[in-house]
Amino acid sequence: MEHIAALRRLGVEAVPVRLSAEFKGLNALVIPGGESTTIGKLIRDYSLVDELRKLIARGFPVMGTCAGMILLAKQVRGLKQHTLEAMDIEVRRNAFGRQVDSFETALDVPVLGQPLFPAVFIRAPWIEKVGDGVQVLASLPDGTAVAVRQGNMIATAFHPELTDDLRFHDYFLSIVNGHPKANADEA
Repeated sequence: MEHIAALRRLGVEAVPVRLSAEFKGLNALVIPGGESTTIGKLIRDYSLVDELRKLIARGFPVMGTCAGMILLAKQVRGLKQHTLEAMDIEVRRNAFGRQVDSFETALDVPVLGQPLFPAVFIRAPWIEKVGDGVQVLASLPDGTAVAVRQGNMIATAFHPELTDDLRFHDYFLSIVNGHPKANADEA
């Protein structure tokens, strides 16, 4: 619900989606954080996998945060079930440790400009490999990639919806709307 609140603060009509019929009329989708195995099981149980894969393949804009990033990834270490296999990244689940190892840090995200972005990591994954066509949007000081873009998809290991900073959501909306500031060549 935090993503919905962030998008509404930006003046966008945002609604929760749980069933295939609710995709009709949408311009984009945010796959939130949470438990990736549970979300994955639900999208399979409700027969959403094939429809989501088709939408994404046609260029439908999708933002995945934390568990959402895991579900977008082509390969996931530490997850035995299949994902949407849409984004050419390999991620490791719970890479930063347990819940008590959660942390906040200020990230340099050039596509967002200054100031640094306040990133909240909660049992977060990290990106181990990126494929061709994947742009790293942000990395930790040690070089670990934590935000990426491929075409109309963006994914973050952290939770931008848990901050008052709306720039990541605004950046995603610029992708949805095809605005020049979202052009990967300019980033």
